[in-house]
Amino acid sequence: MSLNTFGHLFRVTTWGESHGPALGATVDGCPPGVPVDAGQLQEWLDRRKPGQSRFTTQRQEPDAVEILSGVFQGQTTGTPIQLMIRNTDQRSKDYSEIAEKFRPGHADITYWQKYGIRDYRGGGRSSARETAARVAAGGVARAALGLLAPGIQITGYMVQIGPHRIDRARFDWDEIARNPFWVPDAQAASDWATYLDGLRKSGDSVGAVVEVAARGVPAGLGAPIYGKLDTDLAAAMMSINAVKGVEIGEGMAAATLTGSENADEITMGPDGPVYSSNHAGGILGGISTGQDVVVRFAVKPTSSILTPRRTITKSGEDTEIVTKGRHDPCVGIRAVPVAEAMAACVILDHWLLHRGQVGENRGQIG
Repeated sequence: MSLNTFGHLFRVTTWGESHGPALGATVDGCPPGVPVDAGQLQEWLDRRKPGQSRFTTQRQEPDAVEILSGVFQGQTTGTPIQLMIRNTDQRSKDYSEIAEKFRPGHADITYWQKYGIRDYRGGGRSSARETAARVAAGGVARAALGLLAPGIQITGYMVQIGPHRIDRARFDWDEIARNPFWVPDAQAASDWATYLDGLRKSGDSVGAVVEVAARGVPAGLGAPIYGKLDTDLAAAMMSINAVKGVEIGEGMAAATLTGSENADEITMGPDGPVYSSNHAGGILGGISTGQDVVVRFAVKPTSSILTPRRTITKSGEDTEIVTKGRHDPCVGIRAVPVAEAMAACVILDHWLLHRGQVGENRGQIG
């Protein structure tokens, strides 16, 4: 299987399956001298790991990351960093009944059609468990950004679950870490808990919308045409399991605005340009403006549900399927730290590209 690598200078290759002995990532292109250790990466993995609340899968994985290479005496050496996370709580027998059936909404049928072989134990490579490796790699990217561009803050949060949206008038950055939904609205968190409890008990699932804001991103990251910052951010978010749509800034809602409404007017402030709004999501022409970079994506409902669904077997017979095992009633919850990790990898990659081509910004204003 090809194309398991993303990035230009900061490159990440993930490997492993949901029910194999381990999974992980190879990180290449990280600058030397970045302070990093396993405990530092573990903090980010702990945000993503399963079984932390009744609203996520109850699979009990410690997600303990091991650094096998590329770090010496607590600093990156500039050589490939090998990260490994062992699987310890697989229940492959939960999937034995679907070895001959395709789960609707899953990649079972497309993997089989393409390759003629598939790992039916939890989906193998198509499992969302693969994202643990991305979070570990994102921890390396955050460590590098902390050294090279310490003003950048990357924060993900949920803004919608099913039909229920947050009230942006109640937006509170500090609230995000206080509830199991990573939602910046305390009232929404309470309402969502009741709503998701009902769905979970009924054996159903629901989708969500996740937003990531990168604050403190300097102007100038990204390049015209095929090297756009928003192009790589959109591709990174779309590569996350179950994501079906990505927006930058105003996104699809921009189609409802007039030109006068959508244009982010510019005035000169004491420290440089000041924008009246941020419909562009901090990116113009593929290049960061210095405003918050905002990306948003929609996650479909978890396809593994207890509700019986019609399907077919590998031999082409009609049948019915109920997916047993331990699954997230809303995968959007654990997608938040994954989205942060992907944003960190992309922004670091573009920071390195910018430094390599331009160095410091050449165009001065005022």
